[in-house]
Amino acid sequence: MSACSALEVASLKTLRISGSVFSGKAEGAKFVSLSWVRAQVKEKIGFDPYSGTLNLRLAKEDCVKLDKALRSAKPIKISPETGYYPGKCFKAQMKSSMQCAVIIPQTPNYPENVLELIAPFNLREMLHLRDDDKVEIVLEY
Repeated sequence: MSACSALEVASLKTLRISGSVFSGKAEGAKFVSLSWVRAQVKEKIGFDPYSGTLNLRLAKEDCVKLDKALRSAKPIKISPETGYYPGKCFKAQMKSSMQCAVIIPQTPNYPENVLELIAPFNLREMLHLRDDDKVEIVLEY
């Protein structure tokens, strides 16, 4: 973990949530491909992100759990360049040890039931995922 103190590491909480994979509009890919986003993800999260996101649609009960957990969470912030919106990130894991991160764009009208995952590789291809497949992640906050 990058610059976390032992106290910060000990205070991390986790949340297990699941969602259904769906195809997006490639907006996440455009965002993650921006040089300033890539640089901040490398510096703050610790990996060079693949130029795309894995979209998950959450069930209502997981939306409620996520909303409650993130109210007190300290996000990793992606600070925007002029003309863009910021993003909040949280480290996560899939398949118990596959490192990834959740990125939540801070744009108007962004759906509450959608999560976008980033990783150093194409998650959809690596895990042989198709639309409507169920995926579980463990979010660190």
